[in-house]
Amino acid sequence: MRTKTIRIRTRERAEESVIVCRDNALEELASAPPAMVFTDSNVDSLYRETIGAYFPGTPVHVMPAGEENKTPETLFALLSAMAEAEMHRTDTLVCLGGGVVGDVGGLAAALYMRGISCIQVPTTLLAQVDSSVGGKTAVDFHGIKNLVGAFRQPRRVLVDGGFLRTLPLREIRCGLGEIVKHGALCPEIFDTLEENTDKLFDLDFLSGIVPANIAFKADVVRRDPEEKGLRKCLNLGHTTAHAYELSDGKLSHGEYVLVGTLMEAEISRAHGGDGAYLTRLQKLCMAALGEMPALPDAQEAARNACLDKKNTGRGSVVLTVPVQKGEYRLLELERGEYERELARIGRELC
Repeated sequence: MRTKTIRIRTRERAEESVIVCRDNALEELASAPPAMVFTDSNVDSLYRETIGAYFPGTPVHVMPAGEENKTPETLFALLSAMAEAEMHRTDTLVCLGGGVVGDVGGLAAALYMRGISCIQVPTTLLAQVDSSVGGKTAVDFHGIKNLVGAFRQPRRVLVDGGFLRTLPLREIRCGLGEIVKHGALCPEIFDTLEENTDKLFDLDFLSGIVPANIAFKADVVRRDPEEKGLRKCLNLGHTTAHAYELSDGKLSHGEYVLVGTLMEAEISRAHGGDGAYLTRLQKLCMAALGEMPALPDAQEAARNACLDKKNTGRGSVVLTVPVQKGEYRLLELERGEYERELARIGRELC
């Protein structure tokens, strides 16, 4: 991976997040080891020796892997481990893993002693291009994704393409969900993806486009760190993705984002979006998905979507939909209309 440094400094807060893309990224921590490493059972089984070599004597707290463990119980187990290790306000927590580890660990760092330093070391494609960047931290609660959380920028994010070598195909597809979403918002990324659809699962190609994806998201976060306006664009495809995820749970988050982007592109077509461009975007989604999965019940998905925290009122759903190349808009639909659209599109596509 070509070395690149990206900085996020927000105007609202006197804090800076430094993102370093390079090979052997853990070497960045050699001079200042953390007080604790937080990871999950999958990463621990793959990189236990690496963790021990880079962080000898450092406590390691391991959570069970999986979105189903992104819970308050997991969060408080980590906070208890931090307290038992007698971590101080000047200490640093390293989160080594995918999006769930980053979300839970980032929230723990935001809460512990009202905030300690956190360094994210994302090991999945999705975490590298999306969830580790921007300071959103959360756990799921009461059956709603990311209901309890905080905005807290990590002090550093260390991105190493070498971690992608151990990912199964499904995890690559999961990361492509966020990359295609970025393409829907950024013409340069869209063009690169469209010109290289035969390389979407090529690790060298993916490592090469990770920095551009990070730079795009970092620029959005820099201008709107707490999602009061522009940052809402990053919710493209996610309302439907989260609705299906809560209904079904058989696919990964990124796979549902691909489905959500495809579905919301079709909804946009029915509300004046550029049909030719939306067809191109949908083809890109399908190139990443491979085949259209069976979809959960539209009525249940619509009910779940109404619970989404991005909505502005009861009984309606707010979508961030693609309109034309590099452009999006917020579209509010009544629950019944949204349900009918999901049912119609599902019949046409499945």
